[in-house]
Amino acid sequence: MENSSSNNNTITHGYPSARKGWVLRGLRDGFPICMGYFAVAFALGIEARRIGLSAFQSFLMSTGMVASAGEFAALMLIESHAGVIEMITTCVIVNLRYFLMSCSLSQKLRPSLPLIHRFGVAYCITDEIFGLSSAVPGYLEPFYSYAITFISVAGWSGGTVMGVLVGNILPAAAVNALSVSLYGMFLAIIIPPAKKNRFIGILVAVSMAVSWIFSVLPLTKGISSGFKVIILTLLIAGAAAAINPVEEEPQENT
Repeated sequence: MENSSSNNNTITHGYPSARKGWVLRGLRDGFPICMGYFAVAFALGIEARRIGLSAFQSFLMSTGMVASAGEFAALMLIESHAGVIEMITTCVIVNLRYFLMSCSLSQKLRPSLPLIHRFGVAYCITDEIFGLSSAVPGYLEPFYSYAITFISVAGWSGGTVMGVLVGNILPAAAVNALSVSLYGMFLAIIIPPAKKNRFIGILVAVSMAVSWIFSVLPLTKGISSGFKVIILTLLIAGAAAAINPVEEEPQENT
């Protein structure tokens, strides 16, 4: 079992040794996300300190939401003394794409998976974590997502707290260098399946092109990033499913 866990994704569900393998794999895969999150969250912490939030308050915000656009929007609302209803509504709209990601990722969960784990995986959804979790062949093992989330949220929350505590001490060049790891992680997710399947490669190229077009067209460039992701996902994924449907179901990783 040990010699197949790292390369072939053949770890048996439910056993402590299997879970340990998934956890170690998740920690390894999540490290680049942790580094990138730390850089972005550091800037978030600087902004949180500017409007008067403490390190503890910023830590709770980052640990509870784990969404850069949502948290920056929340900080602007806090600064403008917005009401609770307005703040909740805005954050839900900004983060609406995660509902779509949850629906997609739920199809990779074993039908017998307990409800508690389904809620746990739902918390473990960010753009980057969703990408890694979706790339796992077969059914998604929740402990893999938990491990990625643990190390990623540690970087996100830790970066926020450090931004509050030390402010602008860390050079901007160092922060920018850390954030590059996120782009490397995305490339690592996209390139392998694109090399194996030409249709996926074409789909990635089309998605990038259409996303750029949406960002420059007068009628669409004002759409929020969350709604833009939802629209493009529905359009492109729907077209791809119609053109090249996949009928096979996820198989147990045994």
